[in-house]
Amino acid sequence: MGRYSGFIAMYATLASRDVDCCLIPSLFFLEGPGGLFEFAEKRLKENGHMVIVIAEGAGQDLVSQSIQSMDKQDASGNKLLQDVGLWISQKLKENFAKKKTLAITLKYIDPTYMIRAVPSNASDNVYCTLLAQSAVHGAMAGYTGFTSGLVNGRQTYIPFYRINEGQNKVVITDRMWARLLSSTNQPSFLTGKNVNEMKEEEAASKE
Repeated sequence: MGRYSGFIAMYATLASRDVDCCLIPSLFFLEGPGGLFEFAEKRLKENGHMVIVIAEGAGQDLVSQSIQSMDKQDASGNKLLQDVGLWISQKLKENFAKKKTLAITLKYIDPTYMIRAVPSNASDNVYCTLLAQSAVHGAMAGYTGFTSGLVNGRQTYIPFYRINEGQNKVVITDRMWARLLSSTNQPSFLTGKNVNEMKEEEAASKE
């Protein structure tokens, strides 16, 4: 699902140009040198404010999950994730309260379902029409087990097994993520070992 990918958070951050930190479903840590807490304190001292964008599936490994919460599902039948935004908000409050270096006022906005309920525009309507027409043409031509989609600017028939082969995620060694780091001036929250491991995983997935 898209909530494990990080693209919405990344592109929203790039479009806003007023975000100080973006966290996606990849490795990041809170405490210690180069961690989120240290960066947040530094940015607050510099600017007096800070905006953090967190992807829905980010930091799930850091959030303690109970057996009951893992079995829960939302209204759409998707696995109900722990609210990492609330969790990190609480951790930030606890960190600054313990250090007593800064008095912060934290506001948390959860747009999880709001962004999925935005009315379609003209471009969306045209695209959906093309998808529907392509699906009908494919079915009338005798094809089964496929969906229609846009690949390299062309309407195509994509077999179901191709769609289920893997999940598209933000590649933190790619140019777009580098643009985000340049825009927010945030640390990567990764060590050299983490980057090498991710490069190896990416290379293995392409083979």
